[in-house]
Amino acid sequence: MDKILVRGGRSLNGTVPISGAKNAALPCMAAALLCDGTLRLTNVPHLKDVTTMLELLGQHGAAITVDEHWGVDIDCTGVNNTEAPYNLVRTMRASILVMGPLVARFGEARISLPGGCAIGSRPVDLHIKGLEAMGAKVNLEGGYIHVQAPRLKGTRIVFDLVTVTGTENLMMAAALAEGTTVLENAAREPEVVDLALCLNKMGARVEGAGTDAITIHGVERLTSASHAVLPDRIETGTFMMAAAVTQGNVTITRTDPTMLEAPILKLQQCGVEVETEGDVIRVRSDKRLRAADIKTLPYPGFPTDLQAQMVVLMSVAQGASIITETIFENRFMHVSELQRLGADIAVRGNTVLVRGVEKLIGAPVMATDLRASASLVLAGLAAEGETLISRVYHIDRGYERIEEKLLALGADIQRLHG
Repeated sequence: MDKILVRGGRSLNGTVPISGAKNAALPCMAAALLCDGTLRLTNVPHLKDVTTMLELLGQHGAAITVDEHWGVDIDCTGVNNTEAPYNLVRTMRASILVMGPLVARFGEARISLPGGCAIGSRPVDLHIKGLEAMGAKVNLEGGYIHVQAPRLKGTRIVFDLVTVTGTENLMMAAALAEGTTVLENAAREPEVVDLALCLNKMGARVEGAGTDAITIHGVERLTSASHAVLPDRIETGTFMMAAAVTQGNVTITRTDPTMLEAPILKLQQCGVEVETEGDVIRVRSDKRLRAADIKTLPYPGFPTDLQAQMVVLMSVAQGASIITETIFENRFMHVSELQRLGADIAVRGNTVLVRGVEKLIGAPVMATDLRASASLVLAGLAAEGETLISRVYHIDRGYERIEEKLLALGADIQRLHG
């Protein structure tokens, strides 16, 4: 099993390009199931979760072509299987996104209950309630969700909680439903907007994406289209924080600063110099960070996917900070590993109290989920000595070539195989 070895104490300097967003690519790939032709996606990141989704679509009967630049053509005209099996779904929660498109186009879906990172329950009941409101018959049997509907009917759905994948799943289902569907208390994330753009290029009629009320006017069919996946705001934020925690000077390209207003403001509050221009973000830090309190919130608030990385920054900041997690109930598993490096952190329910220390000291640590693994890499970059991170298969689910990109910025980092 691969490990990553980081020798810390080096400032990061240089330029790093950002890859396409995994959390935008996956729903767009699932949306291909709605299409009566070929959906071409570009700027698709080469990640484990992406290859898992391609494998899932392939077993449904999709014909898939991937070019040398990771442009992906997905032709779903020959789909002949509406079951998503446990052996694929268990490794990636985003597999649930095929449920809405399969039911909408083929009248049936049988989806294994999903797996993925162990960072909270993340129930799929909101997806199921929404499909039932659209007229679907749903049964839970043998660990599978079996959904049937001759044709879904447009309706008004009010989410009890803001759910990104729930919003995306029902938005896709509604694209081919009869009549108009309104999703209220909908997720406002940029990835939801990107999916709406992709659907509309295919002939859907989606309005209001990016607000908390999305209206979808159902159409008879969707057709071939081409769509470029938006930049990964979480990868962008991670590199911003890597520059800050190493007192570096990094220019981040091929990104979108407008998606990161909350993290940028928080870094500036910590004393980091952040400048934006077009699709470029420049991050400079030449002194010890100042502590700041953080509270994760649905977009446009501070992202839960950058919480673990921010805990690392606060671990070496001057002063004390309180970090509150409001999205997932089990997302502080990185804390015990950071304590092994000398971080002074106390967990109290859904908050952590972080007292900044002068320096972290390298040690063997173990990744527990995708974003926690990124935080451990950042901690290793900031620490004195060597940090050996095991179970790094998590990081390959969400970061494309992270060691290569960090090496280009001057980090001393290597992947150890076996």
